[in-house]
Amino acid sequence: MSPTDEQTAAADAFHAGDHLALQAGAGTGKTSTLALLAHHTRRRGRYLAYNKAIAQDAAARFPATVTCKTAHAMAYAALGHRYRSRLNGPRQPGWKTGQDLGITKPLRIGDRDLSPRLLSYATLRTITRFCHSADPALAHHHVPPLRSLEAPAHHCQLATAVLPFARKAWADLQNPDAGAVRFDHDHYLKIWALTQPKINTDFLLLDEAQDTNPVVEQIFNAQRDHAQLVMVGDSAQAIYQWRGARDVMTTFPGTLLALSKSFRFGPHLAAEANRWLTIANAPLRLKGTETITTELGPVQTPDAVLCRTNVGAMREVMQLLETGHRVALVGGGEALRALARAANDLKEGRRTFHPELILFPTWGELQDYADHDPAGSDLQPLVDLVETHGTHAILSAIDQLDDEHTADITVSTAHKAKGREWLRVRIADDFTPPPDADERDDMGNPLPGPIDDGEARLAYVAVTRACHRLDIGGLSWINHHPDGLPA
Repeated sequence: MSPTDEQTAAADAFHAGDHLALQAGAGTGKTSTLALLAHHTRRRGRYLAYNKAIAQDAAARFPATVTCKTAHAMAYAALGHRYRSRLNGPRQPGWKTGQDLGITKPLRIGDRDLSPRLLSYATLRTITRFCHSADPALAHHHVPPLRSLEAPAHHCQLATAVLPFARKAWADLQNPDAGAVRFDHDHYLKIWALTQPKINTDFLLLDEAQDTNPVVEQIFNAQRDHAQLVMVGDSAQAIYQWRGARDVMTTFPGTLLALSKSFRFGPHLAAEANRWLTIANAPLRLKGTETITTELGPVQTPDAVLCRTNVGAMREVMQLLETGHRVALVGGGEALRALARAANDLKEGRRTFHPELILFPTWGELQDYADHDPAGSDLQPLVDLVETHGTHAILSAIDQLDDEHTADITVSTAHKAKGREWLRVRIADDFTPPPDADERDDMGNPLPGPIDDGEARLAYVAVTRACHRLDIGGLSWINHHPDGLPA
């Protein structure tokens, strides 16, 4: 295919030597565009992929002059291999690791008793958050907030107790031969980043830049003085802030260009995507391909059902299994299995150490928290699902899951659907509208509340997975919301 005017503009900027940030909307051919740039230069480059599968796919599309790897693969080649004997070591419970670090006494904060097991969990999570950051040393803000202990004074007390153990754990991880803490790939990536590495290349391409975590951003930007930097992504698909990622595109110093023509779907779906892009204040608007007919309307037999939450996905799986479908779940069912087992422990009177439920001593206390505490509203679907079906039925449904290649219907969360596409997509009903605002209209009816930017971005990701037909299903409330109406 001949390059579009936007792709030609990107190529011109690249060959002029500009540092370049390329906003690429859903289905606009971002990888093809990067390959186009690489094929028309004799310089040697590096392509930083979001995961191993993307790196392998890119390697088949880029010329031999471009090395395609993840940041972890680059870090492993540089120094991670020194820790080979510690990588993939035997798993052991977090409490055992904590015990080895000297965590043996409980701690009381507010009206909560924090066991050594919980403090061990907080210590290991602190290390994870530090490894995702660009910070040179461990600090209070790396200690994770815990449910019902979010108040600043409570968190400060928790951080003061946890940080000495976290520093001991980080020191343990510096030993390449042996240690108490299980060594994983994020550890050697952070150790490499702290050496301020110089990547030997003429240009460096960063894919999925909107979901870059700060440690990778730091490594990327540090190459500016000796290599041309090109980042590509879609700010409107920045949906992983909750795990440390951040959109580095909108503040990138360089030439800013866009790819706005989607080759995945037609104009009707592009208009639906633009509705959500407008709500999210995104810097891009999409154009569909005129020769692709993409319809919006009910879908009786979807290829994929996209959900807002893991619990919503489980509900869809169970309903589809009951109607005789062969169902696949993107990412598998292990996360849901762990949540169902944790709920079962609480219902049977045992404490659980699942990170989402660890602070609840009983099922009744979890129910009360979900019912009455605004911070616990996200747990209400789990409580409802367990109360309706029981944990054994949930676990049985997980055991019945099929592989995607043999399933009739694939169920996925919108987060895990990013980068994917299906012919016919239905949006599940757990995409609920925002709560009503305090104001009322002339008739005394409450006015709809504002739509959160993050929720709008997630909806944009969900609706742009379809190629031929989209059933907006659980997002249909947007048709009656003031922000969703035509200007």
